[in-house]
Amino acid sequence: MYFCTQKCYEMKVSLIQMDVAWLDAAANRERAERLMRSAEKSDVYVLPEMWNTGVTTQPAGIASPEPSREGGDGGETLLWMQRMADELDAAVAGSVAVRTSDGSYRNRLYFVMPQEIVNSKLSDCKWYDKHHLFSYGGETDCYTPGNERVTVEWRGVRFRLSVCYDLRFPLWLRNRDDYDALICVASWPAARVHAWNVLLQARAIENQCYVLGVNRIGKDPACEYVGGTAVVDPFGFAITCPEGEAAVLTQTLDLKRLKAFRDKFPVLKEQDVC
Repeated sequence: MYFCTQKCYEMKVSLIQMDVAWLDAAANRERAERLMRSAEKSDVYVLPEMWNTGVTTQPAGIASPEPSREGGDGGETLLWMQRMADELDAAVAGSVAVRTSDGSYRNRLYFVMPQEIVNSKLSDCKWYDKHHLFSYGGETDCYTPGNERVTVEWRGVRFRLSVCYDLRFPLWLRNRDDYDALICVASWPAARVHAWNVLLQARAIENQCYVLGVNRIGKDPACEYVGGTAVVDPFGFAITCPEGEAAVLTQTLDLKRLKAFRDKFPVLKEQDVC
């Protein structure tokens, strides 16, 4: 689905809408793998927020270790993501709770590429720590926010990384003409799913980009989730997963069409400086 790493015209992405077994990483890895292997061959596979445990405000004891820059493995879940990336020859993205070397916890979105692409160093995978923690749900009481905008280039496409509540903050996600697609992984409750749908479209339109929004289904001790996983094009039109069902949404990003739109209607070059 790609021509070369320097000039990409199309890229196939698969978004994984899944139920998440509460605090059962092994079961969730099995569920995710089954869905990923059922998908069309893709360049990127994206999982929901904290897909391996569910979103918990008590990460002690279940958070994955932080991979060291010297090559530490980062725990079973990150090793699984690396194995899937290698076997599928694709990038695998999804957020997990992580315990850092200083003892703090992060809601970390990993973007893991095949090892041969990153010189066989697991610690070279890219990641983004959620910046806007969800204080309403108690996330600020147990996690430390990240403060770095992260964009990852993969096979010629630039992906901006974000997690759930970040979606409500347009200035943080503002496209400075530095990304082509926005990834937002989420555990967005059914009670606010209308806002999720509207915000995905808004971020796509205002940033002239594709938006890949991946939400879970099922229940946890606090909320119910119905999905709403979607690929939204730069014009704001969305293709979505069936509501409430475990499913895979596979779509092709048309980068040639995106570039033509940006060239013809140069919104990104005329934005306010903030």
